[in-house]
Amino acid sequence: MSAIVEARGLVKIYGEVVALDGLDLTVEEGTVLALLGPNGAGKTTAVSILTTLLHPDSGSARIADVDVLEDPEQARKLIGLSGQNAAVDEHLTGYENLDMIGRLYQLGKVRSRSRARELLEQFDLTDAADRPVKTYSGGMRRRLDLAGALVAESPVLFLDEPTTGLDPKSRTDLWAVIKGLVSRGTTLLLTTQYLEEADRLADRIVVINHGKSIAEGTADELKETMGGERIEVTMASPDQMQLASAILEEIAVGEAYLDGKARTLVVPITGGAATLTQALRLLDSGGVEIQDVGLRRPTLDDVFLSLTGHVAEYELEPEFEKAGQAEGRER
Repeated sequence: MSAIVEARGLVKIYGEVVALDGLDLTVEEGTVLALLGPNGAGKTTAVSILTTLLHPDSGSARIADVDVLEDPEQARKLIGLSGQNAAVDEHLTGYENLDMIGRLYQLGKVRSRSRARELLEQFDLTDAADRPVKTYSGGMRRRLDLAGALVAESPVLFLDEPTTGLDPKSRTDLWAVIKGLVSRGTTLLLTTQYLEEADRLADRIVVINHGKSIAEGTADELKETMGGERIEVTMASPDQMQLASAILEEIAVGEAYLDGKARTLVVPITGGAATLTQALRLLDSGGVEIQDVGLRRPTLDDVFLSLTGHVAEYELEPEFEKAGQAEGRER
């Protein structure tokens, strides 16, 4: 496979805030790359640059050998974009929205209309095709917005936080649509803070923080960096967390993590159930009162926390990211 999206040394600074600090990205053709990071990591800024909405302070970007900075018009012919907020006209019907996008892409009247009907069927919106979008649910609007990004059948698709704000069923439905697109050859760069989303959809994951790439690999490769199993102990009282941590140092094979708010101690171990039994005996003899205990393997949540020092949060990018999008629209 060859790279269809490449970014090298991307830098973008807003005042005293460094949104991107020399970011490198590569997306292989026909694959899904998930860009994962906490709020303010620079995910939306990176997408805005790659989709020609924003100009970096330095660095380069290419889409299918087209220089995004030197020839943005040609680059736009190769990409589709679905941003954090559904970019649809709520006063038009679903059909009219897609037909209008086709006309803007200069597909012609006949092709624009046929493409709109094709996409409405593909995204299970046929029954709502002739209803104003203001009557649509959030999940329906998101599907319509994604359909709009596909009107021109672009080989590369950028989805920026595509399922933010959706209920679990709508999110799962949209994941199925995305998987279908990729199976038909679309290349996808996805930004997300939903770790399950990255785990399910991505061929490779890049974790960024403070505008830099800090880890890259498949979901399994990133989980393996965390080591083996974990014992997760929830205390009846947060006052006993330090005591429990000191007691379990005997069996720990790495640094334990304390979550004071959840009264939870996570301890890396080896030995599985036998070590869990030993831990329970040690805690009991030490007088630690346990509310809950479990044995589990590392998840992307563990990776995210270890790499960034943050638990995953599901909010939109901060103000300087939005400012970047506004700057892109004005260019």
